[in-house]
Amino acid sequence: MSPTPHIAVLGSANMDLVAYVAKAPQRGETVTGREFRTVPGGKGANQAVAAARAGATVSMIGAVGNDAHGARLRSALEHSGIETDLLRTVETPTGTAHIVVDDEGGNAIVVIPGANGTVTALAPGDEGLIASADALLLQLEVPVDGVLAAAQAARRHGVRTILTPAPAQPLPPELLAATDLLLPNEHEAAALTGITDDPRAAARALLSQVPEVVITLGSRGSLYASRDTEPVVVPARQVTAVDTTGAGDTFAGTLAVALAEGNSVPDALGWASSAAALSVQRPGASASMPYRKEIDKEATTETDAEIDAEPGATS
Repeated sequence: MSPTPHIAVLGSANMDLVAYVAKAPQRGETVTGREFRTVPGGKGANQAVAAARAGATVSMIGAVGNDAHGARLRSALEHSGIETDLLRTVETPTGTAHIVVDDEGGNAIVVIPGANGTVTALAPGDEGLIASADALLLQLEVPVDGVLAAAQAARRHGVRTILTPAPAQPLPPELLAATDLLLPNEHEAAALTGITDDPRAAARALLSQVPEVVITLGSRGSLYASRDTEPVVVPARQVTAVDTTGAGDTFAGTLAVALAEGNSVPDALGWASSAAALSVQRPGASASMPYRKEIDKEATTETDAEIDAEPGATS
């Protein structure tokens, strides 16, 4: 492990087309929105930005189109300090995500993969980059074949693989066998296991396929389980959400950095939770992601609040 962790990300880069509304439309309904924004996004790019802002050296593997969206995405990643030499430019249009955000901070998303759909295998240089990393972040907005190739490359080189199984879909056994830490939210965990009302039971089921699981529980925090330890729940910081888009990616990118730096899992989860809490208080996905100084300050404030709340504690 290097003093400054190197995180590799293979995943999607989308342009987010975001409409803000008081209440999301039902099927067949038309509503009037109050604002529209075009924001660089995609789960892969978002996790890369989160990791970079949390203090890591980050490299992005993926694809964008030879169009204005692709140029803007590449520029945004580079502006965040992310290395993009292995972000391919292809003739297929850049992927887009069409997002509706309501006044309660909830969202609904339709993703058009576009160029992301061309990432079906590793390209020259990809495996060497993965081998040089301290951790590899993966998601499922690019084809599973490409994700599997990256995970197996990481396994060959002893690189820790963290997989966010979103959008939820059946996962090949070969991919699970090459995954070190599976990071679903509770809905994805339910889709993978068929267990809808008990995250602990879902985590136990997933441990038959991967050695470690973190299930994010939204405002209730996160649940960590491994084959060697009892499950641990780390509470979330209670805040008023403005926009939850990108919160999971903020959590994933920040968690990867904390683990690569050698922090214990509970400490890493608490730090990632602080980052996610900051992100949901701001609009946008990558635009809402906090920098390391902000995360450290938030985590310290939260720890102080916990100490003050203990019986007999003095301020």
